[in-house]
Amino acid sequence: MKIALDPTPFHHDFDLLDFPKLVAELGYEHLQLTPHRDFIPFFNHPRTDDNLVAKFRKACSDAGVGIASVLPVLRWSGPDEDAREAAVRNWKRVIQITVDLGVNVINTEFSGRPEKPEESERAFFRSMEELMPIFEREGIDVRIDPHPDDFVEDGMEALRIIRGVNSPNIGFVFVACHAFHLRGTTGGSITEIMRAAGEKLRLVHVADTMDHHRSHGLRYITNPPGNPVRVHQHLKIGDGDVDWDEFFGGLAEIGFYDRPETVMVSSVFAEDETAHDVSRYQLKTMTEYIAKFKEG
Repeated sequence: MKIALDPTPFHHDFDLLDFPKLVAELGYEHLQLTPHRDFIPFFNHPRTDDNLVAKFRKACSDAGVGIASVLPVLRWSGPDEDAREAAVRNWKRVIQITVDLGVNVINTEFSGRPEKPEESERAFFRSMEELMPIFEREGIDVRIDPHPDDFVEDGMEALRIIRGVNSPNIGFVFVACHAFHLRGTTGGSITEIMRAAGEKLRLVHVADTMDHHRSHGLRYITNPPGNPVRVHQHLKIGDGDVDWDEFFGGLAEIGFYDRPETVMVSSVFAEDETAHDVSRYQLKTMTEYIAKFKEG
């Protein structure tokens, strides 16, 4: 298993090419390359050319930091056909960038629209028909997160859709701070979803959040009542309601720590003002939990 840092909290204070050195200084051996305005932004075509790709790869090599995964967020399941076609074009460039970086893992989101689940699912599979041959040809392992506000948010249903793609190159992402959305209408717990995913679970994001279901649905209040919003945070471990013994214990149960292809990412976004200390705290705390359950 690789442990990586998501450098999103540092996007506004550090240049792209400074990330590898920063990640190393914070004690991590790997980073996750998430959407960035100078590289692969949210929803739009990549902004990097081959020269910048080469520079970033060299910066990682110089710092002794590996790229555990590349994370694009594109509208490949959008019910709007023009947006979906554009996303597929953008995906093709992302794949080439990933290959040129020497990386074989991409993690992403289902996207689409929850109010149009059937249309979005059809769009997703249309995109997959075009992209799967490229993923398989290039040896790219694609891992998908059913993100809050995607066309599928329920963890168990997401696993069914991943199974339906029928390719060993498609896996599942469990984001700890999405846990209270992942249980969806099926009521799947952290452990139940992890057990169902098995070897398909190849990447996890570690951040805490409050349980928006608590206090009879009044943990968060939006106005006007009934807004179709999805609420969660990316807090440091211990600042929310996630059951971390269940999370880390569940990963141990399915052998996550012992597989060379798996990735654990610290993804705390709520505390930029203390991001250095939080990043170190996350690494220390994750390492302690892993040791606790590997020994147990």
